[in-house]
Amino acid sequence: MSINRVIISGNLTRDPDLRSTQSGMEVLGLGVAVNDRRKNPVTGEYEDYPNFVDCVMFGPRARSVSAYLTKGSKVAIEGRLHWSQWERDGQKRSKLEVIVDDIEFMSARKDTAGSQPIQPQQPTRAADIPNYNPAPAPSTAPSYGYAPTTSVYDDDIPF
Repeated sequence: MSINRVIISGNLTRDPDLRSTQSGMEVLGLGVAVNDRRKNPVTGEYEDYPNFVDCVMFGPRARSVSAYLTKGSKVAIEGRLHWSQWERDGQKRSKLEVIVDDIEFMSARKDTAGSQPIQPQQPTRAADIPNYNPAPAPSTAPSYGYAPTTSVYDDDIPF
């Protein structure tokens, strides 16, 4: 059995590249910088060393996702590794990339002008909802006729 799952979190290195195949399937190309933190042997200080990961997303979600991402956006991506090989100008080339299955936006969303992040709305309070009548709280906790005979914190648990 083998497992091919990748989870990365980082910042986009460029604006997403949305294109379409001849059949009309949308393809979104992303570049993500993921930092490794290592100790510099000379200075003894910890430093970030970037890894640049190419990611690609297919299908109708690609267009939707591309509208919300720009260079520098922080994202978390879950997907699988895919290695491809081709020949160009007589030279063999290869690439390892992440096929995106799921993406989470971790940066604040920008408005259409791109200047200020949109402020989150205040959560709706029950008092603000017209004709809101919550059910009364029960006066006592329900009894299920079960009383534990042993403590949850037994000393004989081996871990």
